[in-house]
Amino acid sequence: MRPFGNDITNISNNSGGGNGEDRSNGNGNNDSGESDSSSNEVALDTEVDPRIPPHIARIGGIVTFSPIAGRGVIRVVQRCEDAKENHMLDLSQCELMQIPDAVYHLMRNTILQTCNLSGNVLKKLTPKFALKFSAITDLNLSYNQLSKLPDELANLSALTTLNISHNSFITLPQVVFKLQKLATLDAQQNAILEIDTDEAISSDSLALVDLRNNPLSRNCRRKLQDYKTSFRLEISSDVEDDW
Repeated sequence: MRPFGNDITNISNNSGGGNGEDRSNGNGNNDSGESDSSSNEVALDTEVDPRIPPHIARIGGIVTFSPIAGRGVIRVVQRCEDAKENHMLDLSQCELMQIPDAVYHLMRNTILQTCNLSGNVLKKLTPKFALKFSAITDLNLSYNQLSKLPDELANLSALTTLNISHNSFITLPQVVFKLQKLATLDAQQNAILEIDTDEAISSDSLALVDLRNNPLSRNCRRKLQDYKTSFRLEISSDVEDDW
C-alpha cells in the first residue's frame, strides 16, 4: 500500500483504469470501449464495493483506484465512521504522509476526545490539525518522521497526554510547555541533542517528561540533572547515552 498524501484519494490510479476496462469490456476488445470506460467505472465500482460511502466516493473519484489503494482508503473511512460513534479517531498504521483533507471533512461534526496517528510516515503536522481537533485530550504521534510541531498546537487547551516518541526531533518543541493541561510528555527515542534551558521549561500541569534514549550531550544531561523542575524528568544514564 502506497502512502497517502494530502487528499485521502491522492494515490496514482494508473492501474485503476485497467481494472475498469476489464469489467466493462467483456469481449476483450479494448479499443471500442475506451471512451466510455471512465464514465462506467464509477457506477460499476460503487456496486462492487458498497463499503465506500457515496459522499466519500465523490471526493476525488475514490472508486477508480486499484484494489490495494482502495482497501487503504476504506480503512481510513471506516475508522472515521467509528470515531463518529466513540469520539476516538484511530488512524494508526495507515501509511499517511499527512492527514488527508477528507478526514477533516468526515470529522467536521464530531468532537474528538483522542487521536492516534502512530505508525505512519508523517513528516509534519499542519496548523489545521490544532484548529479542527482542538478538544482532544490524548494525542499519539509516535513512530513517525516528525521533526517539529506547529505553534498552533498550543490551542489544544484540553490536551493532557502527548506522545512524540520514535520520531526525528533534534530539539524538544517549546510549544509543549504552552499546553495548559499537559500532564505527560513522552519524547523517548528521538535525536534530541540539546535542551535550551534558557527557554522556559516550566509548567503548572506537567507531571512527567520522558527524554530517555535520546543522544543528549554530557553537558546537556548535566544541566538537566541540576535543573529544578516542577515535574519528573526522565533521562538516560551516562552509560546508556554514551553514543
